Amino acid sequence: MDGKAMKKAVIFDLDGVIVSTDEYHYRAWKELANKHSIPFDRKINERLRGVSRMESLAILLEKSERAYSLEEKIEMAEEKNDRYRDMLRELTPEDILSGIPALLDELSSNDIKIAIGSSSKNTPYILKRIGLKNRFDAIADGNHIKNSKPDPEVFLLAANMLGVPPNECVVVEDAVAGIDAAIAAGCKPVAVGYAADYPKAAYAVSEPSDLNIAELLK
Repeated sequence: MDGKAMKKAVIFDLDGVIVSTDEYHYRAWKELANKHSIPFDRKINERLRGVSRMESLAILLEKSERAYSLEEKIEMAEEKNDRYRDMLRELTPEDILSGIPALLDELSSNDIKIAIGSSSKNTPYILKRIGLKNRFDAIADGNHIKNSKPDPEVFLLAANMLGVPPNECVVVEDAVAGIDAAIAAGCKPVAVGYAADYPKAAYAVSEPSDLNIAELLK
């Protein structure tokens, strides 16, 4: 591969890019909302994409008829996460999205560093379930950051862990908040799936399997 002007690293969001746990998130939030008689549907769920657990809870509670204390909110967020983690036990390597294993192999064979940049604190567990925990050169996730996307913190951390300047990194994201975070970090923003129509992306495809390495890295 011609390495002229080629990016040196690719940072992948996890959910919706490497593996899809969207339905697990939705079901867990829906169960919590139903328990507290709070309206919640897939349109509201879309607003939770790419943001932290507590910020997601705040969005859910916008429709609540009562106020909750901080202790109650923490308990609700933990309850949702416990249910979500129960569902994650269903994950296997077969749940890795199509095209991703081959893409990771191709990037590695071209000496391109690869990392995960995810706001999820469940990232290590998910990667273990799908057999990719040791596949990346660096993993920056919700356990390491204070600010979730669209704040660029997680991508700046991933770039630093890789030892690659942000402007030489590509970020692959399926959330608008993630694309905005990539831009704020100074990385090349690449959109897949739900974010594919976002005009701020430098390159966009419908599915991870459609990613072209030459287009990705230029």
